[in-house]
Amino acid sequence: MGTSAVCCLLLSRTVVERVWGKAHGVRGRAGLQQERITGEKSEIQMPSGLCAHLFGHSHCPVLRGSGAVYRLCAGTATFHLLQAVLLIDLHSRTSLRAQLHNSFWLLKLLLLLGLCAVAFCIPDEHLFPAWHYIGICGGFTFILLQLVLITAFAHSWNKNWQTGAAQDCRWFLAVLLTTLGFYSMAGAAAALLFHHYTHPAGCLLNKMLLSLHLCFCGLLSFLSIAPCIRLKQPRSGLLQASIISCYIMYLTFSALSSRPPERVILQGQNHTLCLPGLSKMESHTPDTSLAVMSAGIMYACVLFACNEASYLAEVFGPLWIVKVYSYEFQKPSLCFCCPETGEPEEGECQVRIRPRGVAARPADQETSPAPPVQVQQLSYSYSAFHFVFFLASLYVMVTLTNWFR
Repeated sequence: MGTSAVCCLLLSRTVVERVWGKAHGVRGRAGLQQERITGEKSEIQMPSGLCAHLFGHSHCPVLRGSGAVYRLCAGTATFHLLQAVLLIDLHSRTSLRAQLHNSFWLLKLLLLLGLCAVAFCIPDEHLFPAWHYIGICGGFTFILLQLVLITAFAHSWNKNWQTGAAQDCRWFLAVLLTTLGFYSMAGAAAALLFHHYTHPAGCLLNKMLLSLHLCFCGLLSFLSIAPCIRLKQPRSGLLQASIISCYIMYLTFSALSSRPPERVILQGQNHTLCLPGLSKMESHTPDTSLAVMSAGIMYACVLFACNEASYLAEVFGPLWIVKVYSYEFQKPSLCFCCPETGEPEEGECQVRIRPRGVAARPADQETSPAPPVQVQQLSYSYSAFHFVFFLASLYVMVTLTNWFR
């Protein structure tokens, strides 16, 4: 979260001008418009005196824009990748390597800051070409991980509430209202995307992408209630389809907002289309509200993916991605996705996560102490934990820089 916040500050012209002074800014509102249209970020460099004192030469690293974000995220990604490699094949939480994950916080913070500082000393020609493609591959992998996790989440949510809907009409009403709510959000998002990212005179690729994704949403909604599907998955329903439809609209928004605008000639005048506000002839400043909303959704997806991955791994073990679909809920619950580690207090909800075919233990054995050997075992993979954050760092990097160099 700290690295992501600093990345947003490095992309903010207002913050940089307040720190380094307006002399380091670009050329007024015309520069703002040109940067928005071309996608080129203005470069803010460290003062030459400070640069010479720190690095011994006058060629200062860029402290603003996409280059700075690439360098900062390179340090963060390297920090997590190193820990992921060092913690491979770790099984006991009492081993020396496990302390690297659970302790040494000050040293790890200094290491993180050091890696980020070193990244600013790497020449552009040595860092950007290779790191750009590494970022694209890592960001795409993290999107796939998000898709897997949100699919498992939607499946569990739907199965849990469908269990209650078969017993109580109030749960059926909850399923209905939630499904309508998600479909309403997906429909509103599609309408806003058509309004802001398409134009009658152009934006053909945007129109095709939006239309194709809407067809995908309709297709998966049909498949979720198709008789052949319900024969194998009796509790399949529209709730999970509505959740995935919202996620599809988010991915569509992320893709359309990352595309460069199109330039067309209308009535003898140049117009810039396919981005919010750029079809107008008057000058304007970049829409910060769009950037804030996009960053907020992105951070929410990153935190959800990282938290959900560690939780499912802790509950179901190494093959959680398979076991989560075979679990059968005994009764519905509003907190079905919350981990429970002990007996619930009165009034609390509890979910016993038990794969299908495993019998429940008697009540007198529920609170019995675990064998000492079990206490030493890891509840989740430390290496996989850091690898997920490695991918998350690359995803933040390419998303904030619009997937371009």
